[in-house]
Amino acid sequence: MDQLAHHFSEHIVELNRRVAEIIAREKLSGLVIHSGQPHRQFLDDMNYPFKVNPQFKAWVPVIDNPNCWLIVNGRDKPTLVFYRPVDFWHKVSDVPDAFWTEHVDIKLLTKADRVAEFLPKDITNWAYLGEHLDVADVLGFTSRNPDAVMNYLHYHRATKTQYELECMRQANNIAVKGHQAAKNAFFNGGSEFEIQQEYLSSVGQSENEVPYGNIVALNQNAAILHYTALEHTKPAQRLSFLLDAGANFHGYASDITRTYAFEKNSFCDLIAALNAVELAIIDRIKPGVKYTDLHIETHHHIAQLLLDFNLATGEAAGLVEQGITNVFFPHGLGHMLGLQVHDMGGYLHDERGTHIPAPEAHPYLRCTRTLEANQVLTIEPGLYIIDSLLDELKQDGRKQQINWEQVAHFRPFGGIRIEDNVIVHHDRNENMTRECGLTD
Repeated sequence: MDQLAHHFSEHIVELNRRVAEIIAREKLSGLVIHSGQPHRQFLDDMNYPFKVNPQFKAWVPVIDNPNCWLIVNGRDKPTLVFYRPVDFWHKVSDVPDAFWTEHVDIKLLTKADRVAEFLPKDITNWAYLGEHLDVADVLGFTSRNPDAVMNYLHYHRATKTQYELECMRQANNIAVKGHQAAKNAFFNGGSEFEIQQEYLSSVGQSENEVPYGNIVALNQNAAILHYTALEHTKPAQRLSFLLDAGANFHGYASDITRTYAFEKNSFCDLIAALNAVELAIIDRIKPGVKYTDLHIETHHHIAQLLLDFNLATGEAAGLVEQGITNVFFPHGLGHMLGLQVHDMGGYLHDERGTHIPAPEAHPYLRCTRTLEANQVLTIEPGLYIIDSLLDELKQDGRKQQINWEQVAHFRPFGGIRIEDNVIVHHDRNENMTRECGLTD
């Protein structure tokens, strides 16, 4: 914890530096960052689970308390207006007393609608960052989520401080324990719902506390890319298991996927082959490499797997050019990771917000940047049997290159995805997921 505290001090210095630069450029006095407000369920008296503004939790690890505010000007110690009402209906958040609190001035807000008393008097010279523009209007902000500020912050957020990297290592360490517990639950005969419970219990986080809805897919459900149904009934036959699940640490996310075969068979061999592809692509990561190039290179690897496992015929390059690999690997290679699972800034060429679109043939790629040191990305190649996409191949001459008997053989297994979280360093890559012990 001493190391984390030391890194946090440097983290605040860097965030202040960024704010000082952008507010000087935009002629602002500073930024007022709103943690957010609860969202009431329609026709009910209960709220949806609260999700904090990522721009807020970049400064302080307060992720579960709405109606908080940060006042930052890049020069003075940040002010945290911490919401702590008098309330006998709900648990009231304790006044923060952790390693980070010495780096902020904390003021307690007991009534959410009295926050104006804590804000700067010349509010029209300050920019509001947050979701609730109606609140910003009432408070008198004329600058709300200005594009120049947001683009600048999103672009530079891709470069992680040492504090952020340490938080993400911890998030990986927590998630790896969950993955190991879930793997055991699969081989011990658990249903999707039971495997999910084992995972959550192991990481010590609720379904609303993990960074995204876990994908816990048995057998053919693994072919549904964002499968979250969680069947309670155990399948009649246990063939395969895909787990895409992460964890939170101080508001920073991990995002890890593994796939397992229940028995040693050709699907197990295909998993091992895709795992080798994933590691080969990670070895290619270094500053100056374009993420788009890594994605295209992955498609050539996938093409070779289709040939090696008799799923397709022809030449590897031709399978890519004809879009056949897109049918088996329809999503992007990965994305930036940090305060959000799909972290902002993946398409930005510069701090002004110049957009780098995904290639026309690969519209679902979530990152097009040229890689730099201290960026964190996921690498997650996949190979799936998705009937709705395969049906498109049947409509033209490409169907002649598909071995439909082999497709039928692999269909009950659903699909495979292997995903690690990687830090780009100047002279090496740090595969946090593997270094935390999830080697298969």
